[in-house]
Amino acid sequence: MKQEERDKIMLDRKIQDELRAVLGEDGFFVDPEDLASYSYDAFVREFTPDAVIVPRSTEEVSRIMKVAHREGIKIVARGAGTNLSGNAVARQGGMIISFTRMNRILEIDIRNRCAVVQPGVVNLVLQKEAKKRGFFYPPDPASMAVCTIGGNVALNAGGPRAVKYGVTRDYVMGLEVVLADGEIIRTGGKTVKNVSGYDLTRLLVGSEGTLGIVTEVTLRLIPLPQATKTLLALFSSVEEVAETVSAIVSAGIVPTTLELMDRVIIDVIRDVGGANFPPNAAALLLIEVDGDEESVEKQGQKVAAFCRERGAVQVDAAETQEEADRLWQARRSVGGAIYKVTPSLLVEDAVVPVSELPVMIRRIGELSKKYNLKVGVLAHAGDGNLHPDIMTDVKNAEEMERVEKFIHDMYEEVIALGGTLSGEHGIGIGKEKYMGLEFSERTLDLMRGIKRVFDPKNILNPGSFL
Repeated sequence: MKQEERDKIMLDRKIQDELRAVLGEDGFFVDPEDLASYSYDAFVREFTPDAVIVPRSTEEVSRIMKVAHREGIKIVARGAGTNLSGNAVARQGGMIISFTRMNRILEIDIRNRCAVVQPGVVNLVLQKEAKKRGFFYPPDPASMAVCTIGGNVALNAGGPRAVKYGVTRDYVMGLEVVLADGEIIRTGGKTVKNVSGYDLTRLLVGSEGTLGIVTEVTLRLIPLPQATKTLLALFSSVEEVAETVSAIVSAGIVPTTLELMDRVIIDVIRDVGGANFPPNAAALLLIEVDGDEESVEKQGQKVAAFCRERGAVQVDAAETQEEADRLWQARRSVGGAIYKVTPSLLVEDAVVPVSELPVMIRRIGELSKKYNLKVGVLAHAGDGNLHPDIMTDVKNAEEMERVEKFIHDMYEEVIALGGTLSGEHGIGIGKEKYMGLEFSERTLDLMRGIKRVFDPKNILNPGSFL
């Protein structure tokens, strides 16, 4: 039987009835108006699934996967759909598993400093619950108010605090995973040390839903810092900011965050959330330090002096938590603000060694001029993670040709500088064509071999990066 013919019958009435028997009428959707809501994510490409399923438990996911494996039905796991790489859409048809109903914090275990959560738990909800108990879950994607832990695990999400605290992988202690054939496995657990066998937990984190369906996550929590301090440093050029960041990191200073924004981004978000950035700012650093009260004050003074010595024309400290919150609200609202001034936004995600940050930022500016594009630079500068924001119109074919050339040239430069294609957004649909820039064919073959072991029928998020 040809693949096209198989695809047409794989969700026939008998299979639909079998899935409804598992999920109930309120957990299985095939009507066009329901499918439309799941046909896109923040990557702005549209792919309509054949069905959407909304399970309540690991057992239901297991039963669904047994049917999917038997029939060869493609499956894409989905959290809030905020990802920027096209990982939450059914690129090759099949079914989307939405985890909106598996959204419970199952346990916050203070004695073992961990939390056990379902994949649909919103990142910020967990942070707030941990904070009530004097603990801290550091990974903080810009979309943390809506993005889910399952999606964070799938993409190994980071955020501004990664410069000091690391990314999602650094906090995942254990996983419950449903494999492609419906079998349920557990990896890791609540122990701080675990070196038994291969580290399947770290392999699964960041695998973009291609190796298994995560249904439960055990996350490390750390004590909540006593105090934080937020500073805003203004510079006359983005190159000065990049040089300052490189110098701060090489001097052994470790702020919680070092967020860089160029003039293009500043102009877009100038009044968002009441932040009111000064009109003379060509580039800025949004800096946060944390720790005990005494050390925070000293760190803040040291960082401020460091910025002034390296060209900052103005350095201000937020006097209240409300002032700090306004600054961070503006930073986290960049995407929404940009959509007010452009039809489409493509947010790239590249990483270079921090020492190469000035070179890469300069190169992005040169390429944007070469291809006549409006590109703002936003960066988690302390770890070299750049987010060039390309303001474009995806319906303009001629402009999109220039965008594609810009992106290709940019990633060639990234790899030449010793960088990597993604720091936190994943590869997904958007960057699969560039994998050969970073990895040898032998390395890619090893990755494909791992995929075949976990998913021999290639039904889990097929077409994503491999």
